[in-house]
Amino acid sequence: MLPLPQLLSELVRRPSVNPMGRTDLDPAILYEARVTAFLEHELRNIGCAVRRQHVAPERDNLVATYEPPHPPAFSVLFEAHQDTVPVDAMTVEPFGAAVAGGRLYGRGACDVKAGAAVMLTAFARLVREKPPGSARVTLAFTVDEEHGGAGVQELMASGFRADYAIVAEPTLLNIVNAHKGVARWALETGGRACHSSRPDQGVSAVYRMARLLRGIEDYARELQDRAPDPVLGPRTVSVGRVTGGVSPNTVPDYCRADVDRRLIPGETYDTATAELDAVLRARPDVDFPFTLTRASSGCLPLGPELSGDLVARFGAVIDSVVGRHTAHPVPFGTDAATVAAAGVPAVVFGPGDIAQAHTKDEWIDLAQLEPAAEILFRFACGK
Repeated sequence: MLPLPQLLSELVRRPSVNPMGRTDLDPAILYEARVTAFLEHELRNIGCAVRRQHVAPERDNLVATYEPPHPPAFSVLFEAHQDTVPVDAMTVEPFGAAVAGGRLYGRGACDVKAGAAVMLTAFARLVREKPPGSARVTLAFTVDEEHGGAGVQELMASGFRADYAIVAEPTLLNIVNAHKGVARWALETGGRACHSSRPDQGVSAVYRMARLLRGIEDYARELQDRAPDPVLGPRTVSVGRVTGGVSPNTVPDYCRADVDRRLIPGETYDTATAELDAVLRARPDVDFPFTLTRASSGCLPLGPELSGDLVARFGAVIDSVVGRHTAHPVPFGTDAATVAAAGVPAVVFGPGDIAQAHTKDEWIDLAQLEPAAEILFRFACGK
C-alpha cells in the first residue's frame, strides 16, 4: 500500500467530477471511473476480493469486505464517496495535488479523497495484520454523493447491513451525529421569444422567473421564522443558479433556477416539494405557468437517535489517539442519512475541515491523515 500522502495524491490526480446536472463540462474529467479503477487495483494488490456494483455508465460502487480469522466482535461499514464537485474558477491546479506548507491542494483533497485514503489505509492494515478481536469491516467507495446519492442508495437497496457505519466527510477528526436533509429542484418558466427592439411582441421568461424568485426570497424569510429543530436549527431554502436567454438582443423564452432546500426531521422531499409549489402558486403576481421538477434524489435528515452507542465507543477511540473530540450536528447532508434510514447506526468522521470543501483552493492538512487512519484501525480492532 502506498504511503498515505502519496495515496491521496494519486486520488486527487484522477478527476472524478460529478456534472451535477450540467451539460457544459469537459467530458474528460467527468465521473468516477478513473478513481474506481485505481482503488480496485489497490485493493487487489493487497489480496482483497472486491466487487463492482454498477450504478450508471462510468459509475460503479466498489465493495470489499475484511473477514477476520475468528468470529467477528461486530461488523462495521467504512463508506467514502468517489466523486467531487466541478472545478470552475479554482485558483490552484484542480488535479495537480501540489503540496506546500503541510497542505495538499486540489479538487477533492478535502471532500472527500482524504477520507477515502485513510479508510483504505486502515482497511489494508487490517488485511495485513489480522488483529485478534477485530470486526468484520466492509469498505464501500460509492458514486454520486455530491448530487443525488445514487451510489449509497444502491448499496443499501442491495440488502447490505452492518452493526455500525462510519461515513467519510471532513470533520476535523470529530464526530458528526446529526445533519439536515437536502431537496433540490429545477424551477422553469417559459415565454415567447422576439427581437429585443420590440419586446412588447414577446413574453420574457426571465421576468416571470424574477417574480418566482421574489416568492422564494419571501418563503426563505418565513422558514426562518418557524420553530427550529432543537438539534439542527431552522429550515432553509436557497437559489444557487439562474440561467436563461440566448443573447442580449432576444427576449428570452426560457429560464431555469436551481433551488436548494435543507430539511429537518419530520420533513421529506415530497412534503417540501408540495409546500414550495403551493407557496409559489398562491402568489398574486404569479399568473403564468411554471414547472417545479426534482433535480436529484435528495438526502434525508440524519438524527442522533440510533447512534448513541456508536458515538460513545468511537469517541473513546478518538480520545485515545488525539486526546479529545466533540460530537455535534452540521447543516450539510451526507450519505450517512441513507445508511441510517436502513437501520444501521451511522456517524460522520474524517480528516479536514468542511470550510475547505468545494473551495477555489481546496486543501487538506496532511497532519490529520495518519491520526484518522489510526482511529479507524483501532475502532475496527474493538479497542
